[in-house]
Amino acid sequence: MTRNPANSAFQSYPIATASLVSTIPDFMTFEQAVVLPLAISTACAGLYDKGLLNLPLPSTTNPENIGKTILIWGGASSVGATAIQLATASGVTVITTASPANHEFVKSLGAGTVFDYRSPTVVERIASVLAETEFVGVYDAIGEDSSCDAVSAILDRLNRKVPVASVLPSDKKTERFAPVYVVAFSIIQEPNQYIGEWIWGKFIPEALENGSFQAKPDPLVTGHGLKSIQEALDVQRKGVSAKKIVVTL
Repeated sequence: MTRNPANSAFQSYPIATASLVSTIPDFMTFEQAVVLPLAISTACAGLYDKGLLNLPLPSTTNPENIGKTILIWGGASSVGATAIQLATASGVTVITTASPANHEFVKSLGAGTVFDYRSPTVVERIASVLAETEFVGVYDAIGEDSSCDAVSAILDRLNRKVPVASVLPSDKKTERFAPVYVVAFSIIQEPNQYIGEWIWGKFIPEALENGSFQAKPDPLVTGHGLKSIQEALDVQRKGVSAKKIVVTL
């Protein structure tokens, strides 16, 4: 992100931005911890930006439900699983999508209601549930044409325009659907610097230590060293579910 070789990962002592660093508990391995950094910062860029979903910053101690609901499309993905936990810690009710095999997984992270994204009635069913809530926005953790089309159709059914954050850029904009591409490093830039400072400086260290935030999805270690990178990419291309591919160095 910085284009500075000193910040590159494959070296004995990489230099990291202080406001994007957290301690990890003794019980957590580096393989577990490494699933978090990019996912956390990317999720936060959409959830807490005042121009997007503008949720309250998360709490590590039983946050009070604020009566608002968001839709997180792709709850079993790395960013999706992280966004569910963060939104729940912000006191927001989460509706999400996942394959049936991952429904219990996303519920364990705090999701209230889960829908099968492959269901032919998923748009109608989600719109029906959201219509009865104080619906404040969408986090599209997939960002592909299929998720864009589904979210756009949901907003059309609701006749609502709400903030939509997306992990990928999209040109599928309509009158009600205008996704905003979010990038991780925005949480350490003005005017959002306070987000990175709070999340990485206070929330993550405490939440990992007391167990209120988990390093999920679990890592899938596919190899060690640079020689294993291509194998990892091949595994990713074939598709993984509720896992984060990791190569140890």
